[in-house]
Amino acid sequence: MSTLMKNTIVAKPLTKADFAPYGTVIEPYDKDEQTPENSYHINKGYACRHHAIAEAKLDGGNVGMSIFRAKKRDFPIRLSVMEYHPFGTQAFFSMNAQDYVVVVAPAGTPPQSADDLTVFYAKSHQGVQYDANVWHHPLLALGHDSDFLVIDRINSEGKNCYELDIDGWQVQIELAPE
Repeated sequence: MSTLMKNTIVAKPLTKADFAPYGTVIEPYDKDEQTPENSYHINKGYACRHHAIAEAKLDGGNVGMSIFRAKKRDFPIRLSVMEYHPFGTQAFFSMNAQDYVVVVAPAGTPPQSADDLTVFYAKSHQGVQYDANVWHHPLLALGHDSDFLVIDRINSEGKNCYELDIDGWQVQIELAPE
């Protein structure tokens, strides 16, 4: 597509600072972030532990680890639904070394239009953890069908997934030209 439509959002690179209002980027600490408390050698020097990058938080239930198998998406990607989880965080990490797209909106009031959405391009080595109540689009895998390790709240009372249909907004995602 040579021109950007009104409802086209260009994905920007996923960074810790830009994603902070929505949750945590799961990746090793940069050299300037490393301290003796958060990055240290273990296993007789054969590994470096990047400690406590993200912490699963939940209200009731247990922390579960699941695998979500996401079908690949092709650009332009049309968005369909936003969702949030009131009782806990939700983390995703690609198990197939595939890049993916992350779409978020602030916690609280449901997004009203494409203007409320922020889109990130996540590299294969980056995971994300959404804070509770943060609006997000379901997985948008790139390249090929991909498995994601998902860490979130399981086995408890109360509805923990609310959805908002945004198909009518006719929003699509594009990548920035390289």
